[in-house]
Amino acid sequence: MPADPQSSEPLGAKGAQPPAPRATKADIGVIGGSGFYEFLTDAEEVEVTTPFGEPSENVLVGEVAGKRVAFLPRHGRDHRFPAHMVPYRANLWALRSVGVRRILAPSAVGSLTPSYGPGTLVVPDQLVDRTRNRVQTFYDTSAVHVAFADPYCPNGRAQAIAVARQAGWVPAGSGTLVVIDGPRFSTRAESQWYAAQGWTLIGMTGHPEAVLARELALCYTPLALVTDLDAGLEEGEGVTQAEVFAVFGKNMARLRELVAKIVEGLPAEREDDPCAHALDGIDLPIELP
Repeated sequence: MPADPQSSEPLGAKGAQPPAPRATKADIGVIGGSGFYEFLTDAEEVEVTTPFGEPSENVLVGEVAGKRVAFLPRHGRDHRFPAHMVPYRANLWALRSVGVRRILAPSAVGSLTPSYGPGTLVVPDQLVDRTRNRVQTFYDTSAVHVAFADPYCPNGRAQAIAVARQAGWVPAGSGTLVVIDGPRFSTRAESQWYAAQGWTLIGMTGHPEAVLARELALCYTPLALVTDLDAGLEEGEGVTQAEVFAVFGKNMARLRELVAKIVEGLPAEREDDPCAHALDGIDLPIELP
C-alpha cells in the first residue's frame, strides 16, 4: 500500500525501528556542523535504525524557540565522514522518522564570484549536480520521478531571507550551487569553467541531500555561508581546509542565532508548501516513516 507523504503519523518501514515516542518527536530538522550541539535545550539523543544503514550520529531532539527541533551533524560528531562518504539516505530517513517535515541546512561553500566574499550568507535557489558516484534516490525499484525544477522550499527560503535581513545579515537571496564530489578542492581550470556557466557557489554536501529531502516530501532550505573565493578567482595557493574551517568557525555563533530565529518563525502548517505535495499521485514501492 503506498505511503501517505503528508501524514504526520509514522507508517513504519521494513527494517526500521518502531516510531519514536512523542517526547522524542520534532517538526523541524537542522543538518549542520558539530557546533550546533549547543543549539538545543533539554536535548535527548534518539537512536534511529534505517533501511539504509546508520545515520551520521544519533539524532539529537530538543527545543529551540519553543519548537521541537532535531539536529543531525552531517559529518558526524568528530567529522569522520568526508563529503563523499556521508550517509545521506540514512540521515534524511532518520530525520523523517522522528517527525521532521522541514529542514534547515547550513553549510560552508566557496564563492565563484567576487561579489560573494567570505562571510556572505547566500540562500541559493538553484542546484547543479557535478557528483559522480553518490546514490541519490530512496526508490531502487518502481518508477518514482519527483519534480526538482526548483530544488529548494520556496516558503522556507523566503522566511530565511526575511529573518536574515532583520537580524543584520545582508543575505544574497539567489544563487546557483554546484556540488562536487571532493574531497579535493577544484583546480583553477575547473573553477573558472564553473564560474563561466554563471554558477555562483561551490560545495560538496548540498547534493544528494536536497533531492533526498524532496523524495521524502520534506521542505529543505539551504543556508550557504561563503568561507572562501574558489581557486579560479584569485592568485596564490588557492583555498585551504584551514581557511574554510577558520571562517566557518568565526561565524558559527552568529549562524546558530540566525537559525534559531528562522526556526521561531517557521509556520506549523505546510498545506501551501509544494514540497509537502511532491509525492502526490505517485505509488511508492516502500512505506515512509
